[in-house]
Amino acid sequence: MFAGPRWLFPSAVIHELDPDAATSGRRRPRRTARDWVVDFCCFLLAAVVGLLGAKSLADESHLPPVLAFLDQLLGALACAAVWLRRRWPLGLAVATIPVGFLSNTAGGACMIALFTVAVHRPFRYVAWIGGANLALLPLFFWLRPDPTGPYAALLLFATLLTLTIIGWGMFVRSKRQLMLSLRDRARRAETEARLRAEQAQRLAREAIAREMHDVLAHRLTLLSVHAGALEFRPDAPREEIARAAGVIRESAHEALQDLREIIGVLRAGERDDAGRPQPTLAALDALVAESREAGMKVALDTRVTDPTAVPASLGRTAYRIAQEALTNARKHAPGTEVTLTVTGAPGDGLAVTVRNPAPEADVPPVPGSGQGLIGLTERATLAGGRLEHGATADGGFEVRAWLPWGEG
Repeated sequence: MFAGPRWLFPSAVIHELDPDAATSGRRRPRRTARDWVVDFCCFLLAAVVGLLGAKSLADESHLPPVLAFLDQLLGALACAAVWLRRRWPLGLAVATIPVGFLSNTAGGACMIALFTVAVHRPFRYVAWIGGANLALLPLFFWLRPDPTGPYAALLLFATLLTLTIIGWGMFVRSKRQLMLSLRDRARRAETEARLRAEQAQRLAREAIAREMHDVLAHRLTLLSVHAGALEFRPDAPREEIARAAGVIRESAHEALQDLREIIGVLRAGERDDAGRPQPTLAALDALVAESREAGMKVALDTRVTDPTAVPASLGRTAYRIAQEALTNARKHAPGTEVTLTVTGAPGDGLAVTVRNPAPEADVPPVPGSGQGLIGLTERATLAGGRLEHGATADGGFEVRAWLPWGEG
């Protein structure tokens, strides 16, 4: 829907800007409050010019009374027709060409009709109608000379007035077209940005689904191996059979959980409360060590009471967020000390914060798609949590994520 005070805009502009106007079934937009005010002012201007023209008829002593009456009648009809200028701008402008030639009191209505067609129609129509008006001016002043001024001066004034009206109308039309083009460009930019974000989300889902496929295949392989061992060794010791049965039960449970995650990821547009497959939270130490070997300064602060109690899916999502944030810090703030903090407990959720200060020197721009944080946000959202990122007060950058961690 069109956003803004509708009454301040012309109805024709609102009809173009409103995306629902094309499907509303209305071919002609309804007048706004501004349109009513402008139309009333145009009618009032046409009436005032018509009254001045009717008063000047007394100076034309050679004009027969019948023609004087016809002049005033046509002038009154032309003033009334001003209210139809929005519905039939081209037809009204064409009709006022002979009316303006025959009636001096219709001059104001003819000017308004010419201005309207210059605003609402392309230049080729304005050129034909304006040219016809200019061509008839010499003949009009020759047949009905004004005793108050010379012929050349009146013809020059009328010509300049006609050209001014045409130029003013074309200026208003170009201004409206510029506004419409800017709105259309902004609408296309918003659509493209939304499509890029949706594409990034889709790619993140596909990557997550591929990762889940690998994990699920691993679970099923373990289950198959232990089940095969039981099948080929029915005389195995009771303890070994119990241990293999426990592994099968645990693997089947994990496989079902991973399968539910795959189905949740592939549901386009739907959220899944499960986490996503990545190395578990216990692998953060290895990740930090790897980053330090690559030359980064990383301070790890883990405040999780029992890391082994963190669900595997939750730990994988936290690991992926930390990995991407450390990668961004290494690219955009090399040489700075990055702080990775992980806190949480069952019932309170798991919080991951990665923060780096501003780099000491200017860092050359690093090429990249810019969709990494969008993918992380999608992961956190699908896991039922949230992720925020942005610059800090000291010029650094911070990534904050919270993931749900239920009790039990």
